[in-house]
Formats: sequence, C-alpha cells, structure tokens
Amino acid sequence: MKVYLGPYKTWWGPYQIAELVPFISEDTAYKLGEWLDKTWLHNICEWIDNKRKRKIKIHIDKYDTWSMDNTLSLIILPMLKQLQATKQGSQLVDNEDVPPHMRYDGENWIHYKWEWVLKELIWTFEQLVDDSWEDQYTIQEGELDFDEHPEDEGKEFTPVRWKKEYIINYEGFKAHQERINNGLRLFGKYYQGLWD
Repeated sequence: MKVYLGPYKTWWGPYQIAELVPFISEDTAYKLGEWLDKTWLHNICEWIDNKRKRKIKIHIDKYDTWSMDNTLSLIILPMLKQLQATKQGSQLVDNEDVPPHMRYDGENWIHYKWEWVLKELIWTFEQLVDDSWEDQYTIQEGELDFDEHPEDEGKEFTPVRWKKEYIINYEGFKAHQERINNGLRLFGKYYQGLWD
C-alpha cells in the first residue's frame, strides 16, 4: 500500500485578501473584504478554487486486503493517537455511550465524554493490532490427539480428540471481546466526529 494525501486546500477569497493589506484594522479589513466580495474578485477566487484539487494518490496491493481489518487498524491507531493529542474541539457524545458516572450535561462534560470515547477507540484499535491479546485468557494450552484409535478404523471422518484439554477463561475473554465490539460501535457512530 502506498498512500499520499496532500494537505487540504486553503480557501482564498476577498476577505482573506483584504486581511493581507498592511496597517489597517481588523474592522477595516472586514469592510474591505465585504466590498471586494461584491466585485469581480469574488468570481475569480471561486474560479481558482474550483481548479485547485487536493493531491491524493492511493495504491492498494492485493496483500493489503488479505486481512483488511488489521491493515486499517494499523493506520487508524496512530491517527487516533494524533487526534487525541492535537484535538481542538469535542464531538457531542450521547449519555448512553459513556459510563453512568459520566452521564451529565454541561460544557465541561462535553470534553470529558469525548476524551473518554477517544480513549476507548485507542484501546480498541490497540487490541486489534495485537495478535496475542487472546493469550492472556488461556489457562491451559490444549494438545490434540493425533494417535490412531481402533474404533476409528474405516470411518470417513474421525472425531477430534484432546490429549490435554484447552482451558480458557471464557468470561474474561467474552468481556474483553464485548469491550472491543463496543469500541468498534463507537468508532462507527462517531466516525464523522473524528476531526481536529
């Protein structure tokens, strides 16, 4: 996979041009921009903006989709971490999506709730890029029995037998997987809130 995403294009219009004029106040620059916006300059700015495109080049190899969930997780995780570090605003989060002790309304709670959601998303994608998270719930590794048994002779299919039973902390595993599933649900629900 090779991805090149150029920076977003910046809009230049009459107001932005007026702000470049030196030695005038902000109020005067605004009035000048308002006047320029009603002239031919507005049309030229629109025409130029329509010609400018963000540079985007994406090449996907066949192996990138072999385990596409893992490939995307490897990209999403560092982006979420950067967003958390540089965010300048907060997405509104529904009370039902946060723990009960965070179900309050108010300006500060908007930020706390969004920070909690971002932490859950980061945790989720850390689990998804870690191929060994399930190992922590293994109590005893199983060992298959590949020995031949006389009772299986002539059978088209032989039953799976264990020499040593595989034992797992199923409740812990299930709770971990449910938290991952909830993180993916939050990712989908608040996908359009992933902006800086």
